[in-house]
Amino acid sequence: MEIKEFPFQTLNWSAVEKEERTGTTGTATWRIFKMGDIRVRMVEYSANYLADHWCKKGHIIYCIEGEMITELEDGREFVLSKGMTYHVGDNCEAHRSRSENGCSLFIVD
Repeated sequence: MEIKEFPFQTLNWSAVEKEERTGTTGTATWRIFKMGDIRVRMVEYSANYLADHWCKKGHIIYCIEGEMITELEDGREFVLSKGMTYHVGDNCEAHRSRSENGCSLFIVD
């Protein structure tokens, strides 16, 4: 990843407008900040959330609170709980997430 030039700045996430996205079940609430080609997000999954698609985008994801399960297209599953991260590159293993009780995530992609 190349982080291209942009000025130093701070961000109050509570001031960033929320976008709600419906999953197969449940909802995901996104707050998005873009820095050139880099997208930084604060995301909350509701209880019983299941993504509505297989994703091939690369991410670095930090779990702030709660727990989610990420399923790879080949059937493997990984639990991400508070304080953990996962990392996957663009066009690597397709993945989708779900959360039984909800979670809060910090995502860079």
